[in-house]
Amino acid sequence: MKIGFVGLGTMGGAMCANIVKKHAGQVYVYDALPERMERLQASGAAACKSCFEIAKKSDLLITMLPRTEHVEGVWNEMIPGLDAGKIGIDMSTIDPSVSIAIGDRVKNETGAGFADCPVVKSKKAAEDGTLGIYAGCEEGLFKKIYPILSYMGEHVVYMGKNGMGITMKICQNALAHEIQAAVNETLTLAQQMGIRIEDFVEAVSYGGAANYYLESKYEAIRDRDYSVSFPVEYACKDLEICRRMAGTCEFEMPILQHAISRLHTAMEMGLARADNCACIEAVRKGTSLDNSSRLCGQESF
Repeated sequence: MKIGFVGLGTMGGAMCANIVKKHAGQVYVYDALPERMERLQASGAAACKSCFEIAKKSDLLITMLPRTEHVEGVWNEMIPGLDAGKIGIDMSTIDPSVSIAIGDRVKNETGAGFADCPVVKSKKAAEDGTLGIYAGCEEGLFKKIYPILSYMGEHVVYMGKNGMGITMKICQNALAHEIQAAVNETLTLAQQMGIRIEDFVEAVSYGGAANYYLESKYEAIRDRDYSVSFPVEYACKDLEICRRMAGTCEFEMPILQHAISRLHTAMEMGLARADNCACIEAVRKGTSLDNSSRLCGQESF
């Protein structure tokens, strides 16, 4: 099987590197930035000149792109190169309604299979091949693509029909940032009352409020090291998708609204490209821990 991969950014590049390393067949790659393709060519991948070329040459196509409009543009270019013998997988985090529409076009216009398979966890998990992956597609197709998804993830979960994978990812991201908002508030209060971050983390770990966000990010928060893994602007994009999704159900989510508000404040502070844990600075703003004047406009993000 020949595999094509479009989108070789922070996550996509690491994910594709695992496919190149583990897959016996040819892997074709494309990205708008040639240097990203060059890194994978050194490991054995073959670079293509366009998304259409990827579609023509590959049996299974994977996209991993930042935003809904990027995914739409790439699939518009690739659909004319598909046929009933091919399979498409989008692993991006986009609006579920758009993902479903792309899947319908792929299936109805070309006869190819399509799955939405967004990922969870960090850049390191992408590098290690230990991502979580949520799959939305026909069950028979899931069985076909499972070995390929397993190159990139150790927890590959079948969620149901097309759209269910990305719906689960949006819900997961919303929950993660709702938890984050609560951690940021209580941690900031504890610090103002004289509790050290390390003591707060240890104490929380023994009780019902223990959580992965605090355990994995407390050192970055303590050191105000917001080197980007998943930026504030992308987190905000995902939560806005969740807000629209909730709107289609006429379902109010006040905790989600609060988390979005904190992310917007962080962006207004110049932290859009900082790691999403930097939104604690939106909570610290105006308190004795406020350091916003030193953070705004930092080029390292």
